[in-house]
Amino acid sequence: MNPYTAPALSRPWWKSTQAVLGILVLVALLGAFSFALGFLVMIGAMVAVWVLPPWRWFARLGATVGALILLTVGAGLGGQLDDNGTKSAHAGGASGESAQASPTPSKKSQPAIAVDYVGQQLDEAEKRARSAGYTAAHHDAADNNRVIVLRSGWTVCFQKADTAAKTIDFAAVKSPEPCPEKDGGPLPWPKMPAVVGATYNKAVEDLKQAGINLDRVTLDDVYLDIDTPTAEEATEDGDEWRVCFQSPDEGTKVDFATTVRLDLGQWTDADLVQDCPSAKDTTYKIPANDPDYDNDDNGTTGGGSTDGGSSSSSGGSTGGGNSVGTVHPGSFCSPRGATGVTEAGTPMVCGPGSDGRNRWHSA
Repeated sequence: MNPYTAPALSRPWWKSTQAVLGILVLVALLGAFSFALGFLVMIGAMVAVWVLPPWRWFARLGATVGALILLTVGAGLGGQLDDNGTKSAHAGGASGESAQASPTPSKKSQPAIAVDYVGQQLDEAEKRARSAGYTAAHHDAADNNRVIVLRSGWTVCFQKADTAAKTIDFAAVKSPEPCPEKDGGPLPWPKMPAVVGATYNKAVEDLKQAGINLDRVTLDDVYLDIDTPTAEEATEDGDEWRVCFQSPDEGTKVDFATTVRLDLGQWTDADLVQDCPSAKDTTYKIPANDPDYDNDDNGTTGGGSTDGGSSSSSGGSTGGGNSVGTVHPGSFCSPRGATGVTEAGTPMVCGPGSDGRNRWHSA
């Protein structure tokens, strides 16, 4: 024996086989209390297996698979402990959402569930069901068989629970959608009623009765010389405004993306025009506002008559002095020199405007 031979160096304890096995056992223990923590420790254990001990590759591979199995077993034991704790907490009556209560068999011998999650967001319903000890699943309640991705954007319509197996299946639709009559049925979108010819107030009543949200209704006018009313203005004079055109057509399904448009005309018994035009933006409510409007042979217009029923100028001229009654300031007029008054009684005269076309302005 050579007295000068150096003694063999021993491996540090943290590189020993016992230390690595201890880390693997720690994975199972931590996974029973926290899956996330156990997962992190499992990653560390896998690194240690492949770096620290002088094992062969197949031993390291087996230890890696064992770490995954230990984490799964630990998480399963932890879930079982959580279920027992949930049962104990609910047995004291502290929670009003106990899904562990003894089910009362129905006439169809289907297990009942104490908590009703219908109407809740799908993600919240699943969270509460899991906290009550249930395994939650979900599917599309409509007949479209859509894949549910963002659960917070879906609403529970139906639920089916098995208290013995502690499972619950939610049937949901997208939050803006109505629930079908039964699970797997078509979405019951409202259909557009026929409102052409009705007053605005009657049209609104028909839309409400059909289940159409009035927030999706827009208004437009049909005349070139009348501004579009707001919903408040149309409601205030609801019996004077009439629906001339509608979109969509009668019987069309109105979903959450459909915009309903009502094209309105306004008239009373005193108006010369009391009917809808053949198409929108083609006629004037007041004919005298049309730039192409002409007087008749007696010098009269659709809105009034000349003084004394004849031309006011000598020599048969029809250039001016014609009164057309009530007019709107700034609207088109004809002929040049014609006169009228506003609804407030202000005298107006027909003359060239800034664009060179005849418009009503103060006399």
